[in-house]
Amino acid sequence: MRNYPVITGRKIRMGLVGCGRISANHFTAMDKHAEDIEIVDVCDVDRSALDKAVQRTGARGHLSLHEMLAATTADLVALTTPSGLHPEQTIEIAQSGRHVMTEKPMATRWHDGLRMVKACDDCGVRLFVVKQNRRNATLQLLKRAVEQKRFGRIYMVNINVFWTRPQEYYDSARWRGTWEFDGGAFMNQASHYVDLLDWLIGPIESVQAYTGTLERDIEVEDSGVMSIRWRSGALGSMNVTMLTYPKNLEGSITILGERGTVRVGGVAVNEIQHWQFAEQRPEDEQIVSANYETTSVYGFGHPLYYDNVIQVLRGLAEPDTDGREGLRSLETLIAAYLSARDGRRIALPLDY
Repeated sequence: MRNYPVITGRKIRMGLVGCGRISANHFTAMDKHAEDIEIVDVCDVDRSALDKAVQRTGARGHLSLHEMLAATTADLVALTTPSGLHPEQTIEIAQSGRHVMTEKPMATRWHDGLRMVKACDDCGVRLFVVKQNRRNATLQLLKRAVEQKRFGRIYMVNINVFWTRPQEYYDSARWRGTWEFDGGAFMNQASHYVDLLDWLIGPIESVQAYTGTLERDIEVEDSGVMSIRWRSGALGSMNVTMLTYPKNLEGSITILGERGTVRVGGVAVNEIQHWQFAEQRPEDEQIVSANYETTSVYGFGHPLYYDNVIQVLRGLAEPDTDGREGLRSLETLIAAYLSARDGRRIALPLDY
C-alpha cells in the first residue's frame, strides 16, 4: 500500500475550482471544519461568480487553473466544475503535486476516469470522489442492515428518481445537457443513486437500459430506465426522469429480501418509510431520528464527507470513496449508456 505524506500540526490548505451552485455546499462544509481547513484559493472563468466566491471565503481569486496552481499553497484542490472538465483538471492538479477532490460524476467517459486514477497514482497524490449521500443517516442505517445480512437473500431492488429540471435550468449554462461536459439524467442528477446499486447491493452482473429525450431541448436524456442483474442473482430496476410535474417528487430505494423489506423515500432518500425485519435489533429505534426534512436534493452529507477527507490527510483513516471507488458507479453509468445506444445487455466489468 502506498504511503502518502500526512499533514499534521497545521490546517489543511484547500483550493476550489468552479464557483457555481454546488460550490456553496463545499464552502459550508469547509466553514464547519474551520479548525482543520483553510481555504486559500478559488478559481472560476466567470468573473462574477469568482468575485462572489472571493467575498464569501476571503480566499485569493484566479481566472484560470494554471494561474492558480502556479501561486497556490493548497494541499488539496476541490473540483466543482462541469463533469467533462474533471479529467484534464485532475491530471493538471496531480502533476502539480496536490491532492484532488472531484464532484460526481468523476468523468463523463470511461477511459477518462481510468486516466484520472492513473495520473494520481503516478504522481503520488490522493484522488477523492465526492459521494456525500452515502453519509446520510438514513442510508447509513440501510448500509448497516445489508452488512449485517438482515435481509437474508436480497431478491429485488427498485430505485426511483422523479425530479424536475425545467428548460431554463439547461439554458442557464452552455455546458448543461451536453454529452461532453454534463451527461444526462442518469449521469448528472441520478449519479448518487446509481452509486447505491453497487455500494449497497454488491457487484453488478449486467444492465439493460433505455433512455429518451422526451421534452427538454438538450443533447442528452431527460428520462431513462435501467434493469439490473447482480452477481448475487438479485434483480432490480432504476427509473429516472427530470420531467416530474410540477416539482421534485421522489428519490427512493426499496429493497425486498428473504427476511426484510425496507423503503427509504422522500425527495432525496431522507425518510425511512418502511422498515421491517424478521428479527428486531436495538438500532431499529433510530429509524425516526434518522429521518430529516430537506428541500435540497443534495442532502446534508458534504460536511460528513469532509470528515473522512480530513482524517485521511491526517493519516488517521483510509478514504471512503477514492478514485477506484468512483470508477464503480462510472462503470455502471457507461454500461447503461452503451446498452441504450446499442440496444443490448451490457455485462460488467467493462473491458479495461
